Amino acid sequence: MKFLKFLLVGIVFGIVLVKSEAVSWYRIYEMFHFQSFHMYGIIGVAVITGITGIRLIRQNQVKDITGKAVAIPDKDKGFTNYLAGGIIFGLGWGLVGTCPGPVYILIGAGFLGIVVVLAGALLGTFLYGLLKDKLPH
Repeated sequence: MKFLKFLLVGIVFGIVLVKSEAVSWYRIYEMFHFQSFHMYGIIGVAVITGITGIRLIRQNQVKDITGKAVAIPDKDKGFTNYLAGGIIFGLGWGLVGTCPGPVYILIGAGFLGIVVVLAGALLGTFLYGLLKDKLPH
């Protein structure tokens, strides 16, 4: 019962992404071909919402579900790491037509072929966990 609010937020978030067509392969295709502003607008709103949310969390000393203060450390300023990660993320996004969040939404909507994408994402995460100490961070 304690986590019901998180489940409801996830369901609402999924509905919003489907209704805004953010999980649409066609919309993603348009974005990567610079044919439409649609996805850039959604991403821009998400960035502004994230910046605002982090500022509010820091200013109001918000607590997590266990009562501990939420601590958001400052990011490292290493541009090369972000560039490499962004290129890898973007290539994956462009190849499969979805980013990690909508994978679950697409599976829930009945697009079962996306299970292969989920398996690849989980395998990649597992491999990163094995190799992270050997990678240049």
